[in-house]
Order: sequence, then structure tokens, then C-alpha cells
Amino acid sequence: MLSCRHGLIVLLVAILGLGMSRAHAQQMVSIAAEEVNFRSGPGTRYPAEWVLGRGFPLKIVGRRGDWLEVRDFENDKGWVLRKLTSSTAYHIVKVKIANLRSQPTTTSRVVGKFAYGDTLKTLERRGGWVKVQREGLRGWISKKLLWGW
Repeated sequence: MLSCRHGLIVLLVAILGLGMSRAHAQQMVSIAAEEVNFRSGPGTRYPAEWVLGRGFPLKIVGRRGDWLEVRDFENDKGWVLRKLTSSTAYHIVKVKIANLRSQPTTTSRVVGKFAYGDTLKTLERRGGWVKVQREGLRGWISKKLLWGW
């Protein structure tokens, strides 16, 4: 009887641990509207710190009602209205210049360049590379040069 009870306890601990690891997993959203206010608090009575454009990726760090507390790639924290966000994956360039390559290798042809703060739609991930798209350009960028999903 003791071994059966012990097994049940181990199973419950494992299930609870799995739930906790999922809860602590990084949750991301992107801006779904053309422009969204990044506010200092969870409501329209709080001032807008700045305006974020479509696709801008954000990490969720908290929630209050219909508002999400988020952090951006520069580690700035603020609030956005949840219904103005999406689960569509985007990345943002976190280095001065990032080469867009035809294939996920450093030896492949450079087909474009993106600059710090450029928002890129995420199409695919492969190893340390991310396939992205913006304004008709499509290709691969090293994940080390990006922040987001």
C-alpha cells in the first residue's frame, strides 16, 4: 500500500511540476493593430509612453483584467490592451545591422539587410536561424541577432 501511495505522490508532483514549467514558459504576443499605445499602467487613464506598430513583439510578464503587462526587446516594461495583440510570431532586430541570407548559413548569399528595431514576421525556425519576411524580402537571419518568439 505504501508503494502505491508513494507512486501516486510522485505522479502528482510530476503533474504539478509540468504545469508550473508551462506557466513559467515565455509567453509572447505581437501588436495586431496599426498602432497601439504602450501605457505606464493597466488602463486608458494611464499615459501612453509611446506608440507601437503592427507586429512589434512583446513578452508577457503579467496580467490585470483586459490588460497585459509586457516587456520589449530593450527591457522596457508597460501595458497594452490584450484585444489589440495577436499570437502571430514576429522577431525584432536587436543589432545595428542584420544580414538577410538566402539560406540558413553564414556562407549563403546576402539578399538584404535590416536595421536595429526593424520588425520581421517569423515564418520558420531551423536550428539557430529564423526565416523572416518584411516588405517583399524573405530570407534567414541568425537567431542571435533577433529578439522575439
